[in-house]
Order: sequence, then C-alpha cells, then structure tokens
Amino acid sequence: MAQRKIVVFCASSSQIDPQYLDAAREFVRRVASSGWTIVSGGGAVGVMGAISDEAHKCGCNHIGVLPGFMRGLESPFLDQTVWTGTMAERKEIMREGTFAAVALAGGIGTLDELAETITLKKLHQYGGKVFALDTLGFFQPFVSLLRHFTDTGMMQPQDEDLLHVCGTVDELMEDLLKD
Repeated sequence: MAQRKIVVFCASSSQIDPQYLDAAREFVRRVASSGWTIVSGGGAVGVMGAISDEAHKCGCNHIGVLPGFMRGLESPFLDQTVWTGTMAERKEIMREGTFAAVALAGGIGTLDELAETITLKKLHQYGGKVFALDTLGFFQPFVSLLRHFTDTGMMQPQDEDLLHVCGTVDELMEDLLKD
C-alpha cells in the first residue's frame, strides 16, 4: 500500500509570531507519528522552513515542489524535490495524490492555494478534505469572507462546509484521522 500524502500550504515569511512556527512543528510531529508523507512548497524559510526542519528531525518523508525560478531557495532537508515550470503547475503537483490539504498561516500564496483547492473540491476535482489550522484566529477573516459570500447569495450555504477550520493541532488531527 502506498504511503498517504498530505499537502500543506503555508508562509515563507520569517517575520511572524513564533506561535505559528510552533503550531507548524507540532503538526509535523503528529503527521510523522501517523506515518504520512508531507508535500509542501519546499522552501527553506518561514513556516515552510520550520516544516522541513521538523520533518527532517522526525524522520517524516517530505516532498518539496518548487518552480524552477526558485532554484536555490529550497530546503536542504527535502527527501524529494520536484521542479515545475510555473506556480500553477506547482499547485497541481502539490495536491496530486493527497488525501487532505491543510493551510497553515500564510500570505497571498497560501490564500491562493487554499481558495483554489476549495474551488476544486466544490467542482469535484479534488477528492481530499480541506483544512485550515486557525492558530491565533488567523483564518477568521477568511471564514467571515466566506460567510459574506453566502449571505449575499454568491455562494451556497453548504459550500462553507468545504473548508474544515480547526483551532488546534489536536482538533485537526482528530478530523484528519476520521475516514
């Protein structure tokens, strides 16, 4: 049986509250103990770097997917590096074969990855579950925006259920382990 893969979307910024990095490391430790493979953007800094460093320490298999123009920015601790031609190709390859997508705190790239994955889930083009780890309430403005879309009729009420927002790593892992 093939090892289960989970894609993680997150920040490359290092100028953030350390609690975001701590949550990412805790998440990696839990994923490692489940024996899953992490697929991420593969960068060496910020939350991406913390994920890579922790995966290396825990012996968790970690695949990084980067576009060619980011050569030199990849983590040295990746078990596998996949190079793509474009950012769009990167997102597609990152999701490929994963049973879940998890967004940790991040910037505009993370928002793009999360929104596209929710859209693909709605269109039945992504079969995994979609999660956001809401460390320090980070995703509450996004949840409010989705609610606004529903309130204005731009989105169906059931579409809000496409995203599972979890306040803690324990809650997230509990939801991930449900099948």
